[in-house]
Amino acid sequence: MTTFTFPPEDVLRARQKLVLDHFHDEVRQDWDDVLATFPHPHYELIASMTVHDGDSEVRGYYHDTRVAFPDQDHEIIAIRHSHDAVIVEFWLLGTHLGPLGKIPPTGAKHRTRMTAYFIFDENENLVTERVYFDQLTVLKQLIGGLNKKNPRDLITLGRAVIGLLAMSGEAPDPRLLHTTPPDLGENE
Repeated sequence: MTTFTFPPEDVLRARQKLVLDHFHDEVRQDWDDVLATFPHPHYELIASMTVHDGDSEVRGYYHDTRVAFPDQDHEIIAIRHSHDAVIVEFWLLGTHLGPLGKIPPTGAKHRTRMTAYFIFDENENLVTERVYFDQLTVLKQLIGGLNKKNPRDLITLGRAVIGLLAMSGEAPDPRLLHTTPPDLGENE
């Protein structure tokens, strides 16, 4: 595949259906069906510089995010196609009812704009879901509604700050640091 050659319409339609099924199955929390959209499940979360690779790690990611946000849902804004990906802009929604990493639940709702790149290989297998979003947007919504005059909310805020600080020391996944520049064909 080259960057200037698009697959035929039937391939683009099949990719889009797979991606929409993937989204739908995530909301239903049917992890077997979601994982079946990949030959080898692989998520890259660029905001936190983390990778979840393989069935076990991805199931762990699903478990942890649904503990934090059991009602997680999305609203699709736009779908676009590239030569090797389906790009989806969407709102991610959820209520923070369980721990998010080391951040205690706040009971707050969030609605965060995100973009996911569903990347396909030369055999039309989904090989990566790469998600871009701003963590600060999520965090502002999760702690912004805490009442700074309520002692219980102040304790939650303090624990959230401690949790954030603990998480900020985590090293980024090296697979996301060592990138190769694309061949832009400038020497041709």
